[in-house]
Formats: sequence, C-alpha cells, structure tokens
Amino acid sequence: MRLRLSSLGLLLALAGSAQAMSQGEYVARAADCVACHSAENGAPLAGGVAFSTPVGAVYATNITPDREYGIGNYSFEDFDRAMRQGIAKDGHHLYPAMPYTAYAKMSETDMRALYQWLMHEVPAQPVANRDSDIPWPLSMRWPLALWKQLFHRDEGWQPQTQQSERWNRGAYLVEGPGHCGSCHTPRGWAMQEQALDNGDARYLSGAELDGWYAPSLRGLPPEETVSLLKTGHSAHSAIAGPMGEVVQHSTQYLTDEDLQAIAVYLRSLPATAPGVAGAPAASVMQAGQQTYAMYCSTCHGAKGEGVPNVIPALSGNIALTADNPLTALRVVLDGAQTPVTAEHMTQTMPGYGWTLSDRQAADLMSYLRGSWGNQAAPVTAQQVEQARQLNVQHR
Repeated sequence: MRLRLSSLGLLLALAGSAQAMSQGEYVARAADCVACHSAENGAPLAGGVAFSTPVGAVYATNITPDREYGIGNYSFEDFDRAMRQGIAKDGHHLYPAMPYTAYAKMSETDMRALYQWLMHEVPAQPVANRDSDIPWPLSMRWPLALWKQLFHRDEGWQPQTQQSERWNRGAYLVEGPGHCGSCHTPRGWAMQEQALDNGDARYLSGAELDGWYAPSLRGLPPEETVSLLKTGHSAHSAIAGPMGEVVQHSTQYLTDEDLQAIAVYLRSLPATAPGVAGAPAASVMQAGQQTYAMYCSTCHGAKGEGVPNVIPALSGNIALTADNPLTALRVVLDGAQTPVTAEHMTQTMPGYGWTLSDRQAADLMSYLRGSWGNQAAPVTAQQVEQARQLNVQHR
C-alpha cells in the first residue's frame, strides 16, 4: 500500500472536528476504513486500492451508499454478514484482504453505528468496482468457504474478567476494529493469520507483508506507543511506510483514553525474544561506519542519537533491530515520509539506493544493527538486492 498524503489544510480541518465526530465516524476511524477504501486521487470510500496477494491483486470495493456500485442496497443484516462473515449481499465470498476475521469481534453497537454513518453521513459515489487481477480458476470464490471453515471464527469479542477495564478496551480495539494482527501477525501456508488474539504468542509478533516488515508490537513502551499513534512521532522514533496511513487516517483521531488503553494492552503482551545474532566482521563495521559518516551522521548524529521529536534515534530503533531488516532496508534505499497529523507536518528522508552498491548498503545496515547497543544480525548483499526488487514491485 502506498503512502497517500492529503493536503495539510484539509487534514487540520478534519483533525479540528474530530471531537465532534458521530459514533459511527469514530468507529470508522478506529477500523481504518478510509485508508483501505479510498484510492489515491479517488473519491472517498469509493474503493480501488490494490492489495497484493501471491496470485494477483485484489481491489477494495466501493462502500459508499451508492445503490448501483456501493452498499446502498444493503440492509443492516447484509452489512453485518459482510463484516463478520465475509459474505456479500449477493452471496459471494469476500477475499480475506477484508479483515472480517477481526471485524467479527466488533460489538453490535459499534457495527450499527458504523452502518448508520456509511448510509447517512457518507456521500454516495457512483464508482464501479474493479475486478481482481487473480486469473481463473484461482479467482473462483467458492474455495473461500473452505478457507473460512479452517481459519475463521465469527464469535464476538469477550472481555477477560481478570483484566482491568482499560486493558479490555485496548484489547477490543486492537483485536477487533483496529485489526492490528492483519499486518503484524505472521501468516501461514494459506495466507491465514497464525493467531487472532492474545492467547497465542505469535499474535502481533511481526510479519512481512506487501514488501515491508511490520515489527512486533508486543511489550512496547506505553508512552512511546501513544505518541506514535497520535502524532506519528515520539521522542526517539517516527512512523514511515504503510503504517503512516494508519496514523494519518485512523489512530490520530482516537481519544487519548483509547490510545492509552491500546498502549496498556500492547505493553502487557510478553515481548518476542530476539534472535541470537553474530557480530559483524571488523571490516564490515569499519566500511559501514565510513558510509554512515558520509550519508547519515549529519542528521542522525555521530552516535545515532537523532534529534528528539524530529529525527529518529537509531539506538534501540525497532525497525533496525527487528529480526527481519526489510523495513529499515527499504527506508535506506528508497527513503521515507512520516505521516501528516494535526500535530506534525510530514518529514522526508531521502533514499540512497541510487548511490550505494548492494555491498555498501549491506555494510551500512550491519553497522547500524551492531552499534550503540543494537545487537541485531548483520545484513548481506543478497538481502539488499532482494529489497531493491521489492521496492520496484510495490511502487
């Protein structure tokens, strides 16, 4: 998914009215409907956003109340079935790119509020839906019924009585409407999420998706989590890549209470144990340090300390220290932008893939992952080459 940036003026106007949202619009923000159903330069919620799969792209549908192309003819029962069971009004099965495995946990109150908002507050857009790029016979929908029997649970979310009200609110938002596991939980042989809730240690443990690596969310520091979700920045970190859309269109609109609840829940999950890493060779560290001094130290500092709330620190940076270095590699090669939020303008880091060879980029990444207390595994030139290919495929 590409990062789509609206104008700052429009965003500030939206952010200013966030406190006056209807319940349905708030649920839509929490569920990130806007980012997934609004194509770049397209009508809001009229669909067209591409989602890659191993067999071809599928496209988000028009969910405005247009009666020909959208959901204007859906009763609440039709809508509820689509959201919870992944079955459209005409009976065809929806691809699990639509996260009905998470939306099944939403409360009836939230579901009805969302339905009312879509039907009565969103302008109808007469935009036709786009067929998937999946070739026949792989495009047949009936096998999805079997997939659901194996991997989908449509029972609602249940609070855990031994936990606090705040913890339960955070768990509901993360596991239900927020569908955080869709990106941050590893997937199995049938592209199913390997875990759907906090009862499994694989849940939110990190996953590669759409050419990026979504890091583990388990055990995150609460203060940093709240700041990142609200502003796209914290004292030592910044959001970039596909998560920028989530912050821009969804989490910045959540109340401070809900953001705190999410942070409490994520902090409670036992952190994923890091892999055992071998130290880079001295020659690799020396070469990487020279490249760092030439291209990176001016902004990130001689010791990777960054600039608080402006330029991310590299020491302890979870994108750098993740077992999978893909996201950090893509940022180095292709550059990145932080999201536009009510409290921060976007900031841009240039990419250096045009000037660094695979070997130079690998040595730089190994140096970053092995310095200032970081203890992640070295990066190979082959990994850099693969990241370059992903950059091209997902532009």
